[in-house]
Amino acid sequence: MLDRVRQTIRAKHYSRRTESAYVDWIRRYIVFHRKRHPSDMGASEIAAFLTWLATERRVSASTQNQALSALLFLYREVLHLEIGHIANVPRARMPVRVPVVPSRDEVARIMKHLDGVTWIIVALLYGAGPRLQECLELRVKDLDLERRQIVIRRGKGQKDRPTVLPTATIEPLERHLEAVKRQHQDDLMRGFGRVVLPFALDRKYPNAPTEWAWQFVFPAFRICRDPRWGPPTRFHLHESVVQKAVAQAARQAGITKRVGPHTFRHSFATHLLEDGYDIRTVQELLGHADVSTTMVYTHVLNRGPLGVRSPVDRL
Repeated sequence: MLDRVRQTIRAKHYSRRTESAYVDWIRRYIVFHRKRHPSDMGASEIAAFLTWLATERRVSASTQNQALSALLFLYREVLHLEIGHIANVPRARMPVRVPVVPSRDEVARIMKHLDGVTWIIVALLYGAGPRLQECLELRVKDLDLERRQIVIRRGKGQKDRPTVLPTATIEPLERHLEAVKRQHQDDLMRGFGRVVLPFALDRKYPNAPTEWAWQFVFPAFRICRDPRWGPPTRFHLHESVVQKAVAQAARQAGITKRVGPHTFRHSFATHLLEDGYDIRTVQELLGHADVSTTMVYTHVLNRGPLGVRSPVDRL
């Protein structure tokens, strides 16, 4: 059953994150109902599972909605069964939250406690606005140092988009890429040096997995030997490496705000708007499908033409 789910997800080119999340929710749904086959269950069982998640497990609205999406995918796309209306379990209402946005000074203080690869990654997160996974999945060919441009490939919604490459990262990136290239050449000499390619590009371009242009900009420290991805290969750096480094740097800098890698994307958008850049430009750089998503950053501006000055400050 779960293998059928994986095959269907991959046929639709969903992300690995989606595959992992959906398979996990479907497994938990089956276990919750004492390993009954999903084809023998329906709307009432889905409602019971989601109600248990909300009342007993106290999951967030986004988690509950993700579980519902996984189960709807199972019945509609894998089993091809119509389950009808799920009584008393509408999609959970998502809370509207204002993003946490460190100031420019706070960003600078955090970055002082970073070095090496993590400094470059955070500089790109703040200076170019990609999501963490988009940054880690960058390949050498996606960087154009001369034009100061990065091309984000297969971002959210499977869309490509260009964004700015910060000038401050050029020299550190050049030194970093020289070291990565030496590592890649050493891997080739040892019989490794292959990289995972999206979709079936390795069949279309047989030599591409070992070519320098297709290598990850931020490769992992160790060779991946997971048979799911074919021969031993060097995957990209794991996101937890950046998350831990950022959390530690924020503590050392004395930042009391809740800071993670995605926080720098918030700061990128907010600080551009404070500098007077058009919201449509910021929308394109962030890769938002709808400008209303970008509009949330106008609520946290503290300077610039859209900022609001408190009346008490005029007394």
